[in-house]
Amino acid sequence: MGGNPSERQQQQQQRGMGKRVYQVWKGSNRFFLCGRLIFGPDVRSLAVTVFLIVAPTVCFCVFVGRHLLHHFDNGGGIAIIAVTVIYTVYVLVLLLLTSGRDPGIIPRNLHPPEPEEEIDPSQSPGDWGGQTPRLRLPRTKDVMVNGVSVKTKYCDTCMLYRPPRCSHCSICNNCVLRFDHHCPWVGQCIGQRNYRFFFMFVSSTSLLCIYVFAMCAVYIKILMDDGHRTVWRALSRSPASIVLMVYTFICVWFVGGLTVFHLYLIGTNQTTYENFRYRYDNKVNPYNQGCASNFEEIFCSKIPASKNRFRSRVAETMPGGLGAVQQGREMGEAGKGPDVEQGYKATWPNADEMVGEGGEVEMAGGRVSTGSELGMEMKDGFEMHPVEQGRPAVAHPRRSSWGRKSGSWEITPDILAMPSSGEGGGGQGQGHNGHVHVHGRNGETTPPGNR
Repeated sequence: MGGNPSERQQQQQQRGMGKRVYQVWKGSNRFFLCGRLIFGPDVRSLAVTVFLIVAPTVCFCVFVGRHLLHHFDNGGGIAIIAVTVIYTVYVLVLLLLTSGRDPGIIPRNLHPPEPEEEIDPSQSPGDWGGQTPRLRLPRTKDVMVNGVSVKTKYCDTCMLYRPPRCSHCSICNNCVLRFDHHCPWVGQCIGQRNYRFFFMFVSSTSLLCIYVFAMCAVYIKILMDDGHRTVWRALSRSPASIVLMVYTFICVWFVGGLTVFHLYLIGTNQTTYENFRYRYDNKVNPYNQGCASNFEEIFCSKIPASKNRFRSRVAETMPGGLGAVQQGREMGEAGKGPDVEQGYKATWPNADEMVGEGGEVEMAGGRVSTGSELGMEMKDGFEMHPVEQGRPAVAHPRRSSWGRKSGSWEITPDILAMPSSGEGGGGQGQGHNGHVHVHGRNGETTPPGNR
């Protein structure tokens, strides 16, 4: 009817073969060329940047470079135009390498990390009042970087502890390694994997502006030597030179100033985010290894591979609940490996296997119908806890606010023996005739939701 587990596994895997990672991406990024290029949500601003680079270059070649062809012998004028065009293409390639690649996005976790027990060291287990310790997820953790303690924060969106120098970009909605800033001019975050190209783009743009400004000045000087003895007469002869010189002069103040600022950041091994937020002036910078080593790290080190495979196929996510876990257990037995999610081993029984004949659940002191409120809680009151590799999973009842009068609840050995670690048990419970026994502290009948 349903086929063997291996056939079911193949059918379930084929369901998710229609989409790729970039098609179900949870960030705000925009993808092109079937996931080969990744941009930020403000990718349209990239067209403005391209126009601001290409338009002045075209104007220079048409209105200035064309006249320089007649004033330089031995192909000097052709060389000026060729250098302008080639260098502009080089700047555009750097722009594409900056904006069209993964800046260092950390993949999101499907589930938050395991919480830690919030235990007061001054209290003994007997002082817990019959309750298990509360579980908490600390907002920060301390890690050591070159002998200096650095705090790492927990990201609620990505459900992970950010590595040092990592930050969550509110525009792209991703955690980015060595986050520097989000640049609207390139439409992308600047991080570990594209910072080198970003600096090369900014510095190269500055040099292009200086080059165009200088060539326009040379043309004005040639006009002055040809009979237009004053600067104003020469400028009136070539209005395009005036516009280009003013434009490039203004741009140099912006991109040139940005280049100098990032030279300082590279020399001290800082990011823009760290410089504006933390200010290492009055404290030790754990990442500063000396000026030469800092420049070597940026320009000579190997760029790490992307942690994301945007074009890989996406496996179908099974719906939650006991049925999904049981289905994952069958898939795990067929594949002889961990199933459902990493860190979980679904070898525990489902609720239907623990229900006896007549739809009743046997408890100490009597049977409870699964149609009653207590029976429904009994049936649904079990959850799976993460376990280490190679150890059987344990099914524990969920906590509930129902019936606090009996104090703490103890799980009988029957329940602890329910999970099996091989093909023999198949995750079946070891109670009497498949029934579950739950006893209170004084032996009275107790609901399973209190622990």
